[in-house]
Amino acid sequence: MVTAVYPGSFDPITNGHLDIVTRACALFDKLIVGIYDRPDKQMLFSVEERVALARESMADFHNVHVKSYSGLTVDFIHKEGGRAMIRGLRMNSDFEAEFEIAAMNKKLAPDIELVCLMASSEYQCLSSKLIKEVASLGGSLKGLVPEHVAVALNNRLARVKLEASTQRASRRNKISQQ
Repeated sequence: MVTAVYPGSFDPITNGHLDIVTRACALFDKLIVGIYDRPDKQMLFSVEERVALARESMADFHNVHVKSYSGLTVDFIHKEGGRAMIRGLRMNSDFEAEFEIAAMNKKLAPDIELVCLMASSEYQCLSSKLIKEVASLGGSLKGLVPEHVAVALNNRLARVKLEASTQRASRRNKISQQ
């Protein structure tokens, strides 16, 4: 049985991610979607929330397991018995970044093969960052993320806006009282 791991931050999971998952499932006996708990970027969702959103998105996949991890990705892959790392490539800039990471991972774990899957044409320009921007500006997420992810994203962004508004009002009150 060959196990592959598809690592990422998935903040949030998109239909582009699910496209890669669907295609990787057909290639491997077992696919583990590894959700990195502390990426070096600003997260909108906690690792627990990202895992829950991914699990719901992949509930119909019989050979997919969603797990969170910390530390080196290659260590996680070894721990899970993986032999391959799956990465999705959207455009040329993805290739350059993935090539650099792949070279380091090959040094750290020469037994793990990198398998890059090209994004389907409808997802070539789709990223979690753009999804968050579209949602924050009130744009439609139809066809870009699963419905439950769109709901969670819109709810989170509404809460963030409310918190920011409350903080601004609190600062104005403090200033006016001085």
